[in-house]
Amino acid sequence: MNRLFYLNHAPISAHFAKNSKDFVVSEIPLYEFTGEGEHLILQIRKKDMTTWQMLKYLSGLTGVKERDFGYAGLKDKEGMTVQFISMPKNKESTLENFHHDKIKIIHKTYHKNKLKIGHLKGNHFFIRLKKVNPTDAKKLKEAVKSIKKLGFPNYFGYQRFGKDGDNYEHAKKVLNGEIKERNKKMKKFFISAYQSHLFNLWLSKRVEISKLFDSFDEKELDTLFNFPIETIRQVKNQPHFFKMLPGELMHHYPHGRIFICEDLAAEAQRFFEKDITVTGLLAGKKATHATGIAANFEKDFSKEAQQFESQMNGTRRFAWIWAEDLEIAYKEDEWQVELNFSLPKGSYATVLLEELLHTITA
Repeated sequence: MNRLFYLNHAPISAHFAKNSKDFVVSEIPLYEFTGEGEHLILQIRKKDMTTWQMLKYLSGLTGVKERDFGYAGLKDKEGMTVQFISMPKNKESTLENFHHDKIKIIHKTYHKNKLKIGHLKGNHFFIRLKKVNPTDAKKLKEAVKSIKKLGFPNYFGYQRFGKDGDNYEHAKKVLNGEIKERNKKMKKFFISAYQSHLFNLWLSKRVEISKLFDSFDEKELDTLFNFPIETIRQVKNQPHFFKMLPGELMHHYPHGRIFICEDLAAEAQRFFEKDITVTGLLAGKKATHATGIAANFEKDFSKEAQQFESQMNGTRRFAWIWAEDLEIAYKEDEWQVELNFSLPKGSYATVLLEELLHTITA
């Protein structure tokens, strides 16, 4: 969990608790539902239970097998979450007079397809921070201004790595054959933690490199990096804090395709304008790799995974993202801060919060 923050302020003191009053997550659907079809779409609000726990209960109530429910994303146990699930329409009658202390059906509609993982645009978050004094509230507002303009590194959050933060170590033993993991879902879960760990290490290193380019002049950078002087100049002069490198694999943001960065100056300007973003490697046999200088830094963290590539699919992940509709409000009489924002799917609200507070929330 050693992640390097990119903002330079001192840690900010605040109390954060992932409970149903102070932490609310709402899915943003990828598309509008048609209103007709063989699948019943339920918008469900749940609190203090995981998506799996909710589905297990609904399975017992309706007789629908857990595998026949569809969902776009898995939500944490802590806090209040609003998400969409699908189930066979012919079982709708089993939900008449539905009541549960922790689950509420907000809305029903229909669709022709079963929901699948990833079928969401993103998530909207509400976070309440307590015990924030006026001085720290001002610091938070300044940090929010910076993140609204520049975004933040898209690290995987602590949730990815298990209670003790060592799921990736278990994964290496599974991949090495030291431990047999017969449960396919659990094996996939552990492998993803290993991929995420390598990604976070790489991203933290890239944040460090960006800090160096931000702090030193061209002559000093020439002694630190084995780059052509013209490349050092091009990287140094980029308008964004996060410095792109030649051979970077870029992605249109928030949707589009991956492409290799060939014109560093031009693409750096597009990155600053939030039109594209840098991607990082999730190691595996199907992943596309960066080239040139960018590849050299990528290989520093992916080479240990090469022996396991046949067991992992791999892909690319946004390295840098922006929070949409990020707003902050301070209630001075209560010493409370309220944050509202939306993030792309697969991103962590706690990572943004940790960047703001400069402290790990786990």
